[in-house]
Amino acid sequence: MGFEEKAHTADWALRVWAKSLPALFAEAARGMYALSGANQAEGPKVKRTFEAEAPDAESLLVAFLSELVYAVEQEHLIFDEFDVQVEGIKLKVEMSGAPILSLTKAIKAVTYHNLQIRPTARGYEVEIVFDV
Repeated sequence: MGFEEKAHTADWALRVWAKSLPALFAEAARGMYALSGANQAEGPKVKRTFEAEAPDAESLLVAFLSELVYAVEQEHLIFDEFDVQVEGIKLKVEMSGAPILSLTKAIKAVTYHNLQIRPTARGYEVEIVFDV
């Protein structure tokens, strides 16, 4: 599993890879937080469940990451533990996190620009572009 920032002319782009689709979703979340320089405050953990249904895995990924962007903007929360379940067109994520200690730059939105989850020899890979 892993992620790396990709060069992009106006926005931020991230390449993510993992052995399974659920691991890809969790790693995408970690990568998104790393790009924005998000750090958690110490203290009690907040637990949350996110569920979605969408026509494809790419739409599920955008819905999930968009929910995390909302949590940063509106609730000042970031999550660091993810139990992701993907079954066809349904997603369920049990996650825990804490309030934000610091944030370098906010992400405005998760885009569909060239978004395609691809199976590879080592699992799955995706490139995600974020509007900043």
